[in-house]
Amino acid sequence: MANLNSAIDSVFWDQNVSSPQTLEGTARYVPGEPFPVDGARASRSHRIQQLSLLREGFPLGIIPAFAPSSDKRLGSFSLNSLLLSPSSSNWWVGLVGQFKPRKLFADIKANINKAEEWDLKLFKDTTKHIVDKSLYSLGLWTQIALGSSSSLLLSAERHGDKDGLRKKLMFIHPLEKHDLTVEAAWPDLFLDHKGRFWDVPESLNFDVSSLAPESGLQYRFGVHKSKGDPHPVNAAGESYGGGDAPASLMPGLCAKAAVSYKAKKNLWKPKEEEDNNTEEEDDDAPVFLPYDIRLKEPHAAVSGILGSSLAAWVTGGGKKRSPMSADVFGSACCTFQKGRFSKLYGDLTRVDARVDVSSASALAKRIFDAVRRSSGSDKTDDTLGSPRLSLIFQQQVAGPIVFKVDSQFQLGKYGAEIEDLIYSLNYSLRLLESGKVVAWYSPKRKEGMVELRVFEF
Repeated sequence: MANLNSAIDSVFWDQNVSSPQTLEGTARYVPGEPFPVDGARASRSHRIQQLSLLREGFPLGIIPAFAPSSDKRLGSFSLNSLLLSPSSSNWWVGLVGQFKPRKLFADIKANINKAEEWDLKLFKDTTKHIVDKSLYSLGLWTQIALGSSSSLLLSAERHGDKDGLRKKLMFIHPLEKHDLTVEAAWPDLFLDHKGRFWDVPESLNFDVSSLAPESGLQYRFGVHKSKGDPHPVNAAGESYGGGDAPASLMPGLCAKAAVSYKAKKNLWKPKEEEDNNTEEEDDDAPVFLPYDIRLKEPHAAVSGILGSSLAAWVTGGGKKRSPMSADVFGSACCTFQKGRFSKLYGDLTRVDARVDVSSASALAKRIFDAVRRSSGSDKTDDTLGSPRLSLIFQQQVAGPIVFKVDSQFQLGKYGAEIEDLIYSLNYSLRLLESGKVVAWYSPKRKEGMVELRVFEF
């Protein structure tokens, strides 16, 4: 089932999406905007934990990634590796290194072409290029257990082509039926629905969330404070047509609460009798466990989530945003799966179709304006008012390998316009029950990376 929790998570400031722009491998999604495509959601495990496992399957423990750089000479291709990872029973430390080889190779090639002969000067010039700090980035993480359940995560990154450190602090305390999270970042990286990245100089979140159920009631409330004007990262404004920063990222203190209700109904599912008959007919055939227990049952189902949110800007309210606002959001999804994902070939075909309405008030205003005015004079920006259609297609290639396409369309008065697209290859790890290695690429952002995801549904 497509992840319906995007509906309530997108209201707040702490929804993570995957991005190799940082060594942490994540960025925040701008709150209050149309929900992100399902395949963009970040893994639940920390990047440092992913690298410690992924390096076992890559030559020399080096994991590749693609992300546009602030300096075009550095290129998009980078190599990442876990350099150190000491740990004990109640703490661990990890050091991650990144190397971008394009500029190094280009500079060395240029020196060799200019050199009249191989001499000591050529060797010295080559050495200078190797120690160019803009080619390297370092990230340091440490997590400390505070008691039996609470933990504190600290991280710092230094990118060679940029000034300053990127720092983050996270305190997590699971309660009996809730999760308490406190996060602070200097700066905090955000991604909007147009594919633009924004750095907010200071960001602080305090969030309490009820545990997300398979179906039923869920609620969240929290306080967010940001300081400093957001600025584009890697010339985001120029690359995607310019424009002002999203209003929700402007400085201010905001208190927000949201509640949602999720429901699911199976339209078709094989009966136990059919399963038993199939097993009796194939007594001589080998029985395989599913590669992913979340994809083990063929079925057709519909699901939906409906919720409302209330936000109050204690400071920072102005022309671009109301001091007090309330809205309704929701998603409806239809899923069809064929196969049990346990055989070597042709045992999984799955399609998810999800319709999202991120702002019922914006949708109502858009409909009202369309009725009141002629279509030729309608110049309203219907970014929030337009519903989104997300289509997710998964097809088994061979064994645990699945090809997946996540696409999102904006439904406007001129029809459906594609807004986002992510291709990925997934290698399911049967030993983890519902874990997989995902290699994805986004043509819109020109980004791609390899991740480890566990129980991402």
